[in-house]
Amino acid sequence: MSIFPTRILLATDGSKQAELAALTAVDLAASTNSELHMVTVARLEPRPAHDIPESGSYLKGWYASIEREAQELLDKEVKKSKKTGGIIPQVHLGRGQPDREIVHLADEIGAGLIVIGSRGQGGVRRALMGSVSDSVVRHAHCPVLVVRREDRQEPV
Repeated sequence: MSIFPTRILLATDGSKQAELAALTAVDLAASTNSELHMVTVARLEPRPAHDIPESGSYLKGWYASIEREAQELLDKEVKKSKKTGGIIPQVHLGRGQPDREIVHLADEIGAGLIVIGSRGQGGVRRALMGSVSDSVVRHAHCPVLVVRREDRQEPV
């Protein structure tokens, strides 16, 4: 039995932090011979303020637009990862709240590790806005690797 995961789930939103997480996940999957899955979540909530019953056709178009943008982002991120040597046999487009969808998908596919980027928000901002990576760490049933870009300079 190996201590390394056999299936890694990379959660991406196209940010710079997610790019670093993708490089990390590709390297980790290659070095541990793990299967790499990638997910992007189309954030469909909260609904727009003008969400009233009479606007049903508008909402369908709005949801379709959000999903289309998320699919395009996912396709772009898969291409980037493949250029760096990543082999991604499964890609997933989630719909809803990113933290919940990532945790649910990880359980569904039997991921042994989730890799996710972090924007490194301060405590107050994170408390007010919430943090997808914090929530995934708290709710996932497998280890979570939060990748953060090092912005501090080395002391002289």
